[in-house]
Amino acid sequence: MTTTHLEIGIILGSSRPGRVSPQVGNWIKTIADQRGDAIYEIVDLVDYNLPFFGDPAGEQQVAAWAKKISRLDGFVFVTAEYNHSITGVLKNALDSARTEWYNKAAGIVSYGSSGGTRAAEHLRGILAEVQVADVRTHPALNLFTDFENYTVFKPSNLHIAHVNDMLNQVISWSTALKSVRC
Repeated sequence: MTTTHLEIGIILGSSRPGRVSPQVGNWIKTIADQRGDAIYEIVDLVDYNLPFFGDPAGEQQVAAWAKKISRLDGFVFVTAEYNHSITGVLKNALDSARTEWYNKAAGIVSYGSSGGTRAAEHLRGILAEVQVADVRTHPALNLFTDFENYTVFKPSNLHIAHVNDMLNQVISWSTALKSVRC
């Protein structure tokens, strides 16, 4: 079975000034694009300017967001750890769509002082509620060892294997779940 038709969104889960998620997301995309097994694209939450969940003034932004999520077959979430959890903007984005998430797969790449592991665990619970199957392999990037001055991303080479393992799982699960949605 060929998987070249899969579209995987690399969702940048931070909008904070000085964020490092674009650096991490672009690094993941560079690795992913070398694989040739799917179409990978960066999906930056900043570009959608989603209103706070439930604000009727943001119908157009929410509709555009839902359309984007609906079109994708799977995801890689790039999440920072803020206060032992995911960012507010990522939680809002997850809440701003519903059925568009159903029966898709996701990998998580987290970063923070403890590798963002607590954010990843919170994200797993949220993804389960919106019927997204998260994969086991989870690259965790440490602000002390994978970033220079906490702002310039300089990952250890050992993470490349973890990213590829995660992407293998995302592709397998996305392929399987696409048959459920069709």
